[in-house]
Amino acid sequence: MTAIKKILLQLNALIVLLETLVQPIFLLGARVYVGWVFFSAGLSKLKDWESTLELFEYEYAVPVLNFEVAAYLATFGEIALPILLILGLATRFSAAGLTILNIVAVISLEEMAPAAYYLHVIWGLLLAQIILFSAGFLSLDKVVKMKLANV
Repeated sequence: MTAIKKILLQLNALIVLLETLVQPIFLLGARVYVGWVFFSAGLSKLKDWESTLELFEYEYAVPVLNFEVAAYLATFGEIALPILLILGLATRFSAAGLTILNIVAVISLEEMAPAAYYLHVIWGLLLAQIILFSAGFLSLDKVVKMKLANV
């Protein structure tokens, strides 16, 4: 075996090891960050429900849904789905649900500041990463999967 081939194999082994150790930490960080953003939004909606209803009636132009139904669904989604996401339980489902909320938020506002839009893009990319790679090793999904495998 040539020296270059040995170095490449060692480098590849190092990359696999780092991926195995680092990816779950990054996925957990993404889950906690995005989950907290949406959960905080849900809490602020609950805190002042009258303002929430006014926002959904006059500011957010949610397609198809009545503004009250949209307000209830969005608030429920912003409270329940982030909890599942942070725990890593039904992770792909909760990330997909938050992706839908994220998309609806972007398309329902007529005017959005560029900085706010870029945050929605970042959240969308993090959610897409979670949907693709799932929750990672540091999740309840992994615990459930291991328990079911041992049954």
